[in-house]
Amino acid sequence: MNLGLSRGHPCSYLQQKMSRSLMLMDDELLSPQAYDALLAHGFRRSGEYVYRPWCDSCRQCHAVRIPARRFYPSRSQRRCRKSNQDLDVDWRPGELTDEQYALYLSYQDHRHAGGSMAGSSFAETEQFLLASWSDVRFLEMRLNAELVAVAVTDFQPQSLSAVYTFFRPDMGKRSLGNYAVLQQIVQARSLGKRWLYLGYWIADCRKMAYKSAFRPIEVRRPRQEMQDEKWIEQC
Repeated sequence: MNLGLSRGHPCSYLQQKMSRSLMLMDDELLSPQAYDALLAHGFRRSGEYVYRPWCDSCRQCHAVRIPARRFYPSRSQRRCRKSNQDLDVDWRPGELTDEQYALYLSYQDHRHAGGSMAGSSFAETEQFLLASWSDVRFLEMRLNAELVAVAVTDFQPQSLSAVYTFFRPDMGKRSLGNYAVLQQIVQARSLGKRWLYLGYWIADCRKMAYKSAFRPIEVRRPRQEMQDEKWIEQC
């Protein structure tokens, strides 16, 4: 497995921090099976590219995953599930539609105005969400037939991986992002998957705080050498 180190750039999550990534160079070797193993070693994908944080002086990015079979929802998560019972939920093939793209742009305009993904073209959005080597599926949520949320998810032999979720910005009280995670856990359990990967968690990043509310959750503590790392369960 050949790995390369990216150039330093400003961190998207922590101010006044510089970020670098360790990137997989052997794209032709990627498959759902190979990605399952890479996820277990703290990697993640963005489009076709598989990477993990490898910053010079910061170790705050922790890969996190939920053991799907042992997850039990908290009181607030049960309320979230109940308040969204009126939604129709459906898993669709990983193909971006015009309807999904319009919702994605609306989400970016309201939640990340001025960000790098705001105003992305249809092709750019496809490149970000999809990967030719991955089994990508879209979890659609509809209210009275209107599309209100989409959770893009990778399916691997042992796990599911949450790629990106976007939803109608005026429906914040429904906690649709949390509801998407709950539905992904349901799907993982029904298929006999061991884990749902949620990407990275940073304790000091408010946008990522919701991930730590799912318990139990396993955290991969970063070290300078990958062989020294291990998953630690947070109860």
